[in-house]
Amino acid sequence: MFEFLGEITERMRFKKIIEAGAKTAISNKKLLEKEIKKWLDSPQRKMMQLGEAYYTGEHEILKRKREVIGEDGQLVEVENLPNNQIVDNQYAKLVDQKVNYLLAKPLTFETQNNEYLKQLQLIFNAKFHRTFRNLGEDSLNGGIAWLYVFYDEQGNLAFKRFPPYEVLPFWKDADHTELEFAVRLYPVSAYEGDKEVIIHKVELYTTDGIEHYVWQKNSLVRDVEQEKTTYITTTDENDEVLGLNWERVPLIAFKYSNKGLPLIKRVKSLQDGINIMLSDFENNMQENAHNTILVLENYDGQNLGEFRRNLAQFGVVKVRSSEGSRGDLRTLSITVNAENYKAILSLFKKAMIENGRGYDAKDERMSNNPNQMNIQSMYSDIDLDANGIETEYQASFEDLLWFVNVHLTNNHKGDFDEEHVNVIFNRDILVNESESIKNAVDSMPILSMESIVAQHPWTKNLQLELDRKEKERQKEQQEFDDYRNNFPNKLLGGNTSGQE
Repeated sequence: MFEFLGEITERMRFKKIIEAGAKTAISNKKLLEKEIKKWLDSPQRKMMQLGEAYYTGEHEILKRKREVIGEDGQLVEVENLPNNQIVDNQYAKLVDQKVNYLLAKPLTFETQNNEYLKQLQLIFNAKFHRTFRNLGEDSLNGGIAWLYVFYDEQGNLAFKRFPPYEVLPFWKDADHTELEFAVRLYPVSAYEGDKEVIIHKVELYTTDGIEHYVWQKNSLVRDVEQEKTTYITTTDENDEVLGLNWERVPLIAFKYSNKGLPLIKRVKSLQDGINIMLSDFENNMQENAHNTILVLENYDGQNLGEFRRNLAQFGVVKVRSSEGSRGDLRTLSITVNAENYKAILSLFKKAMIENGRGYDAKDERMSNNPNQMNIQSMYSDIDLDANGIETEYQASFEDLLWFVNVHLTNNHKGDFDEEHVNVIFNRDILVNESESIKNAVDSMPILSMESIVAQHPWTKNLQLELDRKEKERQKEQQEFDDYRNNFPNKLLGGNTSGQE
């Protein structure tokens, strides 16, 4: 009891230290070590690792053992029975659905400043889009994803993902929107002589730079191979190297939900149920000798082990008749009903789609040229989930754009702090193209051409399509002007002094 109260008191003390400032908290090394140790064994971090494991196919069914009731009534492991471990990874399919639905298409940036738009398109290029899509996977598997903003060896602004289970954040506020500082712990392979060992590196990210440690026996030990570093390295007018830091910690959190809960927490039991049903079905189909109960009378052998061996090897059994008792072998069959398994699997998969808020691409509503209302009905659950994800990501993009604006200002590309940017997530939703095109044409008298082009299902790049439309208009205008100027000459035989 007193130990528990002492632990609470220590946590409250540590919280006050964090609220007082990152420098004070970091200077209290012992409390920081205690927080790291507690985090390494926390259920939250284990759930992050579990989400990543399930996405890559490492499911709980792979650790399953076949057990039967033993002589004392307790379960005991047996090795002579089939033990299939089938993984039907519906969870990975669900994650891919959500990620590709929201992030498969490149982001679109809208701003009134064309120069700013040009700079944003150079920074948020195809390489960033690939990183951002993978960041979406981290967000779903771990509940939260981390994007690190840094400068590469060529001095270009770059972005890197940190796995969710490697980062321990310390927040300024209860809503977890402002980061005070963060700890990153990750394994690195090294050699001690000819023996390979794993070293756990620890990096402490603050507004004063990065401090480097090694995690040894639940303690932070200074990394002798690497000193404290800054986020930015540059040179002054005398070519002397200068180390600079951001005003904020360059780690940006992208949450799956406001509570930061991973998707696996919703659907793990359903995914395990699917795997168990498939594995049990195959086990039962392979247990040929157990699908039939053998009723044996006057067996001509020593023991049941020999009987099982002869049955498996020769397919025959010797029985005998003596003293008026006739030998016999009869069977009681137990039929494996495949329809029962199909029904249960169907229920599990449907429940997984509903609880995971995905969609069924084989839905009956998608047959016979569905209209747009049917398509939207099928996408309703994943659309609602995507709305929540987008809300979180939009807030994170505001933090990301702060670093981008500082970078552009420092590199004399322009001061864009006051510019408004609208980040558009182009969702990859199935549409009835004929119906969408007809609606776009019918809306021409009401909406602007830009709005119609933006909603057209064939539009890949809005600005590119508008530029093409403008070139076509200029070409048609030029052809009309040329014809109008030449028409009087043709009509009057070159005499343009009269009236047209």
